[in-house]
Order: sequence, then C-alpha cells, then structure tokens
Amino acid sequence: MAADGPHTERGSGVLELPSTPRLVCVEYPGLVRDVSAMLRTLGGEEGVSRIYADPGKRLELYFRPKDPYCHPVCANRFPASAMLLRVKRRSRRKRLGEQDVQFEMEIMGIVTTVYKFQGMSDFQYLAMHSGPDGKQTSMYDKVLMLKPEKEEFFNRELPLYIPPPIFSRLDTPVDYYYRPDVQHREGYNNPQVSAENLIGLSRARRPNNAIFVNFDDEVPTKPLDAAAQAWKKVCTNPVDRKVEEELRKLFEVRPVWSRNAVKANISVHPDKLKLLLPCLAYYMVSLCICTCSCLRQLVDSKGGSPGCSLLSAASEVLCEINAI
Repeated sequence: MAADGPHTERGSGVLELPSTPRLVCVEYPGLVRDVSAMLRTLGGEEGVSRIYADPGKRLELYFRPKDPYCHPVCANRFPASAMLLRVKRRSRRKRLGEQDVQFEMEIMGIVTTVYKFQGMSDFQYLAMHSGPDGKQTSMYDKVLMLKPEKEEFFNRELPLYIPPPIFSRLDTPVDYYYRPDVQHREGYNNPQVSAENLIGLSRARRPNNAIFVNFDDEVPTKPLDAAAQAWKKVCTNPVDRKVEEELRKLFEVRPVWSRNAVKANISVHPDKLKLLLPCLAYYMVSLCICTCSCLRQLVDSKGGSPGCSLLSAASEVLCEINAI
C-alpha cells in the first residue's frame, strides 16, 4: 500500500498491519547473489522446514554442499518480533530541475523466528594428497563412490586418507580462567593424605554375593550363604525353579559359559539372573577370554586339576562368542 495516508510532521507514513503470514529469517553469513545456490547450502527448502519443525535443532550451513567432508557452520534459533517491509522509491523530474519523490511501503509478513550464525567456522579437511614435489592432487574421484562400482574400484592402490572425526568441541570462544597456585606461609608442609580422610574416592560396592577366582586359585564347591538366601527370597514361583533347572543342565553340558550365552539359552529377567548365577556358578577372571561363569562343581574339593577342562571349555566359549 502506498504511504499516501495520514502523515506526521516529519513526513513518516502510517501503515495498517494486515493478517500476513509468519516468516522465518536466516541471517546468512555471506553475500547472496544466487538464491538457489544459497538454499542448497542450507539443505534446500525441505531441509530448512525440517529444522524449523524441531525447535531443539540448529540450522547447518555447508559451504560445499556436494562435499561430504565439509564441516558445517551452525546457527542458533531465537524468537523475534520484526516485520518484513518492502519500500519502493519513485522519482519524477520536473521542468525546473526539481524531483518529485514518492515512497510506497508494504508489509510482507511478520518475522517470528530468526536463525543467527554466531559461532566460528570449523576447520576444513579436504581430500587432497601432497606429492613429493609438493603438488596437491584431488582424491575426491577416488574416495567417493557416486555410482555402483566393480571390485577393481575397491582394490586400487591409494594414498592413506583418514579424515579426523571431529576438530572442535565448541564453535564459540570460551574464556578459560586458570586458577592460581595457593600461596602458603613459610614453613608450611602439605598434610599426609590417606584413604581415611578422603571423601568419594569411588562408588560404594554393590554386593552381589558372587565369587571371583583366578586360574590358580582353589575352586569353590558351594555358594555363599548370602547368595543362597537372596535367591531363595525371589524364587517364589514354578517359573523361577524351572529356570534354575535349565541353568543346571547348561552347566552339565559345558562347564564354562559367558553371561551372553546364558541369556541366549535361557529366558530369564536380568535382575533374577544376577541373583541366580552366584548360587550355581563362580566367575573366572584370568581366562584368555572375557569374564565367564563357571560351574562350582567343576572340580571336587578332594582333588583334581581344572586346567584341562577349563581350557577346552574356553575354546568352546570363544567359538560361541564369534557365532553370536
């Protein structure tokens, strides 16, 4: 609408605020000469709409949209209350050299959201190879697979190219204030520190009544009393007793089992399995594989050597872990 309505003393126009659509403003960090190219760096209209639909996401700008190794610049989302105003200036020359200037103003929409690029641009790592003479050679045609390729494409001899996974943890500069050293008086000695006067060295242990032994230790023949009592409290239905019998049969088949293998062969809740294993098995922590559960009755307390049985069972566990 033209500013031909009421005027103030200084000549400013008065406009009505129509029911115009809500707009989103992006403060683009560059001189825009091609709108289509600018939208491609932001992911297109579809990409901007997807980011706008999620208030928790940041708008990403890729200066090289076709380069998968390009690190983006991120924009933060802020609420705004502004207007998009279109102003036209019309001038008409008169005979005496004077000009008749008129301004036409129109409100195009209300800006309610703005994206601002306040962070710094991250480092850029190009797929280039530096030759002996210092000449840089592009490797994009060798490392990017743009179409289905044959086996020869993957067996080619190429220079080593390993891009770093991340450069900067933050995109805004942060002031770091170093704490000065504590100044003590002359003759001051630091007190002796021991575990008795320190708080919070580690989390308190959660007793699960399990037995952990090394390969050369004596094999236990019965569980701890606390482990048997804990399982007795939760074993209140026939399903739990059935699970206990199934676990006993597993140990009859093989003396060494991993926890994942037990879960794969028995349907039991993890909380109940944590209480059931200390009643029927102990943990061998010095095998050549991960910590496994071993049947306590593997070697009788009167004598015997656990080495042969444990090593043969350990090889079976290794095969089973690879199969899983």
